[in-house]
Amino acid sequence: MSFTVFADGCANLPQSKAKEIVILPCDYLVNDTSVTYSGDIDNFDGHTYYDSLRAGANIKTSLLNTQLFLNHFTPYVSKGKDIIYISMSSGISGTYNAAIAAANELMEEYPDCFIHIVDSHGCGFGNGILALKAAQLNAEDVDSREAAKILDEAVPHACQYFTVDDLNFLKRTGRVSGVTANIGTILNIKPILFGDSTGHIISCNKVRGRKNAINGLIAKYSEKRMENENDVFISHGDCLEDANALAELVKGVNPDANITICMHEPFSGSHVGPGMLGLFFWGIER
Repeated sequence: MSFTVFADGCANLPQSKAKEIVILPCDYLVNDTSVTYSGDIDNFDGHTYYDSLRAGANIKTSLLNTQLFLNHFTPYVSKGKDIIYISMSSGISGTYNAAIAAANELMEEYPDCFIHIVDSHGCGFGNGILALKAAQLNAEDVDSREAAKILDEAVPHACQYFTVDDLNFLKRTGRVSGVTANIGTILNIKPILFGDSTGHIISCNKVRGRKNAINGLIAKYSEKRMENENDVFISHGDCLEDANALAELVKGVNPDANITICMHEPFSGSHVGPGMLGLFFWGIER
């Protein structure tokens, strides 16, 4: 294989999908107690985590810093391995810039190595599906520089649409104003959100009620999906019933869909809160 694929816990990948990907840990604080999430979504107790958010737990996340990347990248580049890391969006985290700094430092120290950081402009499965594509290119022995080019060009096609049940979690992290959150809560407004071309989370629609929000997600899938791409990923903030309902709607649009359903990972989960429901797929555009 021509390079090593890196992602992090934010990629939301189950172990069965991430066998050829090195997953970096993510740290966060729960009521000032440090927690390290290894990226093992299969063994993540999402019910307890999202219940703690419902109960008012104070959860804070921080970026993956440059030293973490140096610690994990160095053993590979010192042995002559190229690296491609799929980063969470630069629009929502400083992690991308930290990874760039580490890559530049290592390529100066090891001038024969190649390290490329892909800005996924996404989060959760939004960068997870790009990591899977990177692993596929690696398995096909695509040259690391050519793979980097292919992945950068694939970013605008990694579609990610989601809705939230409680706007107050987005308010806490500055995604919506306090006035918007309060009015939205009173009127039962549910936004349809996505990562735009700059990696920032914006609203593309607002509907009233959970059922209409789920229908809004499937409308985006119907509109944007690539006909020859059947892999679909759904993540949820401890609302499996809604995730299964969304999966049934996906099958109604595309009976050949290969659907993976997972709990939404904790690193970005604190920003979207319990009841988050996300749909991720390859599309003609975002």
